[in-house]
Formats: sequence, C-alpha cells, structure tokens
Amino acid sequence: MMNKFKLNGKSISVNVSPETPLLWVIRDEIGLKGTKFGCGIGLCGACTVHLDGRAIRSCMTPVSAVENADILTIEGLDLNDQHPLQKAWIATQAPQCGYCQSGQIMQAASLLKDYPDPNDANIDAVMSGNLCRCMAYVRIRQAIKLAAQELRGA
Repeated sequence: MMNKFKLNGKSISVNVSPETPLLWVIRDEIGLKGTKFGCGIGLCGACTVHLDGRAIRSCMTPVSAVENADILTIEGLDLNDQHPLQKAWIATQAPQCGYCQSGQIMQAASLLKDYPDPNDANIDAVMSGNLCRCMAYVRIRQAIKLAAQELRGA
C-alpha cells in the first residue's frame, strides 16, 4: 500500500504495509539513520521525531498514522547541523556514546517550542521519557538552557 507524507520538507511515497512502524520506514525504506531504535515500545525516546511539530515515538507510530503529515527527523532539524540545540550539544559536550542524542535533541526542540525559557522543572518534566544510559542529563540540561538563550537572542 502506498503511504504518502512529508519528511524533512520533501514529499515521500513508500509502498509498505500500513502497520509498519514509522521508524523502520525512515531508516530502512528512506535510508536516514539518525533516528535510532532503542526499546521498541516507546519508553526510551531514541526514536523521537516530530509529527506536525510535536515529538512522538516513531517505533510505535504506524506509517498509516502519518498519512499527509509533516515528519521532521534530526537530519531535517537544520540542514547544516547548526540548530542552536546541535551547537549547544557540542559546546556542553552533552553526548558520550551519542546513541540517544538524536532523540534527546528532537524532544528538546519540542520542549523549547512550549517553554522558550525553560526552568529545571520544565526540562525534567518534558525530557523524562528520554533515557540516556551514559547519564549525561546534567549536560543535556545545560545544553537545552544554552540553546534557549540563543533562540531568545539573549
């Protein structure tokens, strides 16, 4: 069955079963590898992408649920990898192993839409579903605050 949606601003058509998780369409059918498989049950956040501007878990989202929607992955966040979050991640040395970081950044991008000047409680509440086995949470929080400053022009 043909499934159509926009991915990082480009129209996409894929011929897969409607039940196929969006994660596998992004990785296996389209070939973008930034979105990661972690737990497969939506609990770790490694597969986080945006659906019409909101963070979702792509491992649990069937491709049929994104028909005619706009999907944004880490590759589309900024074509030159210069989004304030990406720059802040580097400046604070947030990633260690890096596996969860694309999901962390995508969740943080959604956070900053809702909380342009987030406090620790905002960050903890929104980011709590994104797990980091390296325990880089302190640096992730610093990176989010640094990116928020840049986005606000502070």
